[in-house]
This record gives sequence, structure tokens and C-alpha cells, in this order.
Amino acid sequence: MRSYWNPAAIFLVALMAVGSVLMWIGVPLGLVYLASKLSSSSNPTLGPILLVLLGLPIGFAIVGKCLAWLDRRHQALTRQAEGNRRTAPWMKSMRGDAEDRHRGGVLDKVMIISVGIALVLFGLWFFGFAGSSLVNS
Repeated sequence: MRSYWNPAAIFLVALMAVGSVLMWIGVPLGLVYLASKLSSSSNPTLGPILLVLLGLPIGFAIVGKCLAWLDRRHQALTRQAEGNRRTAPWMKSMRGDAEDRHRGGVLDKVMIISVGIALVLFGLWFFGFAGSSLVNS
């Protein structure tokens, strides 16, 4: 029996939601903050810029690996992984089972919802609160 309302499963989903916010907001803001502390003037040198440019994909990869681990734990807890065995693509027929698709875990849904909310909030900020730099020119 799949137990989606298990408190541990709900806690893992909440951790995935926090992790997705950390991925889209925490990593970039943290790197920009760290780069601003490393820079001594308003014209940064190449070091802080490289820190942000190289730190973003590395930070995203680290948080993404942690989120994938949480998703695997959630699938094991709710027994979703039992029927989710994947066969290597080269072992399948080209006209193989169309219904044999990889069913995503709860992480897919959490990430889609978090990106959707982020886009809506960005749109509200951009069009409602950001103001125009052309007005002061």
C-alpha cells in the first residue's frame, strides 16, 4: 500500500520544496553576496565574477543531487520505485512499449510548481514594483 500521507513522506516533500527555493534563490543570492564581500570596490575584478559564473552550475549541481537523493528516499518510502524499473535504451525495440514511460517522482511536481511560482512572483515584481530606469533619465 502506498502511503503518501505518511508524516515522513510529507516531511521529505517539504524538504524538497525548501531545497528548490534554495536552488533558485539561495544559491544565486549567496554567490552574489559572497562576491560582493570579496570585492573591495564597486567595479569588481575578474575573481568575484568568476566565482559567480563558476559557482552557479556547481551550486545547482550540488543542490540538485541532494534533491534527487530526497526524491529517491521519498519513492522508497512510498514504494513508488517498485514498478519504476528502467531498461537501457539500447535493449528496447524501436517500436517498444509506448506506455512504458518513466514516471517522475514528487520532485518533478515540486520543481514545476516552484518554477511556476517563481515566474509569477518575478512578473509581479518586474511589472509592479521594479520601476523604470527610463523615467529618471
